[in-house]
Amino acid sequence: MTNQELIDFVYAEARLLDDQRFDEWLDLFTDDGHYWMPLAPGQQDARLHASLMYEDKLLLRVRVERLGGARTYSQQPRSRCHHLLQQPSVESADRDAGRYTVRTPFHYVETRLDEMTLFAGWATHELVAVDGKLRIRLKRVDLVNCDAAFGNINLFM
Repeated sequence: MTNQELIDFVYAEARLLDDQRFDEWLDLFTDDGHYWMPLAPGQQDARLHASLMYEDKLLLRVRVERLGGARTYSQQPRSRCHHLLQQPSVESADRDAGRYTVRTPFHYVETRLDEMTLFAGWATHELVAVDGKLRIRLKRVDLVNCDAAFGNINLFM
């Protein structure tokens, strides 16, 4: 994979989320993939410390199904989001092994009715090539103020 293909993948992933194409987004994860949002700056291990979120693909699927459910009254009307991404940077690339790390600074807005919440941070994608296609093994979302008190975060950054 070229650097441009890695960068394009990150942009396309954010577009899926903004367009609420959650099933397609979920398909980007490997079967052993995780979505991680640390609770403390510099946190190194999601299993030894509390996190804002640490979800495997099964739990992500449950959340996606809940978002699309007709009886999910907390999502009527639905939440919406928008990602504003800075240029992603390829932090590491082992092309022979098909393993890549891409880091992207972002601003993210989540809105529902008249409430709008802004988040800022960095997304780190650990990507692997599977059958010639990129897949997410880990998406780590480090918020600038990760140790603050938050209300509900309904969608995915």
